[in-house]
Amino acid sequence: MDRFLITPTFLSLLLLTFSLFSDVQSTTFKIVNKCRHTVWPGVLTGADRAPINPTGFTLKTGKSRTLKMPRSWSGRVWGRTLCSNDPSNGGKFTCVTGDCGSGKVECAGGGAIPPATLAEFTLNGDQGLDFYDVSLVDGYNLPMLIVAKGGTRGGCSATGCLVDLNGACPRDLRVASGKGSHSESVGCKSACLAFNDPIYCCSEAHNTPDTCQPSSYSLFFKHACPRSYSYAYDDKTSTFTCASADYLIIFCPLPYTSMKVLGLRKDPAELPLVNKTMMYIGRHHRIG
Repeated sequence: MDRFLITPTFLSLLLLTFSLFSDVQSTTFKIVNKCRHTVWPGVLTGADRAPINPTGFTLKTGKSRTLKMPRSWSGRVWGRTLCSNDPSNGGKFTCVTGDCGSGKVECAGGGAIPPATLAEFTLNGDQGLDFYDVSLVDGYNLPMLIVAKGGTRGGCSATGCLVDLNGACPRDLRVASGKGSHSESVGCKSACLAFNDPIYCCSEAHNTPDTCQPSSYSLFFKHACPRSYSYAYDDKTSTFTCASADYLIIFCPLPYTSMKVLGLRKDPAELPLVNKTMMYIGRHHRIG
C-alpha cells in the first residue's frame, strides 16, 4: 500500500492556504485613543473561547493599535485610566479606573473592576452575525464609540457613549481622584455597585424583565447615551448586529470627527447616538 508523502513543497502550499483562510476568517479591531491622556486598553476573552494576546497594552494620545480577532471570539474591551507602578504596593501596575487586578499592563484573564465603560462582542454568533454593544451596566469611566466597517448584512449601526459623564455624574455614584480642591470625578458607578440593592442589580426577586425596571440612575446613563446599555434588561435598544465587519473602537471620540466618520444620516438605528444636550455638557467638562 502506497504511503502519502508530504513533500516540503506541498507542506508550504498547505501552510499558505491555511494562512490565507485564517486571514479571511479573522476580524480586526482597530483601537484608537482620542483622549488627551494615555489609556491602557484591557481585553478579556469570554469563557470557553481561546484567549488572544495582548490582553492589555499602553495606548498614548492619538495612537492606535489593530488586533486580529478569531471569527468566533467573544469578550470585552475597555480602557484603564490613571495607571502607574505603585511604589507602596511593591511596584505593581495599578489603575484608578478599569483596573483588572493583574498588577501588570497585561490583564492575563482579569476583567475590569467597575466602574468601566465596556465594549462587548460576540463574533460570528447566531446566523453568522456579530453582536456588539457598549455597556454602562458596570458604570462608566470613558467615552467610547464602536463603528462597524465593511459589514455585509445586519444593521451595522454605530453605538457607544460619546459624552464625558464624569463631571455630570450624580454625587452618589461619583468616583473621585485627588484630594481637596485638586479632586476630580474620574468615574461614575452603577447604582448596583453604589448601593448593592437587588432592585438596582436586577437580582433576587428583581431578576426578570418584569420585576427589574429602569431606575432614575440608569435613566441618567440612558438619557445621555441612548444606544448604550444602561441596566441589565436594556437589550432591545442597546444590542447591534453586523456580519463580516471589522470594528473601530475609539476612546474619547471627538464629536465632530465622529459625526463625519459615522455618516449619521445613513445610520438605520432608531435611537440617536447621542443626546445633544448632554453632548454640550460633556464638551464643557474637559477630558484631562
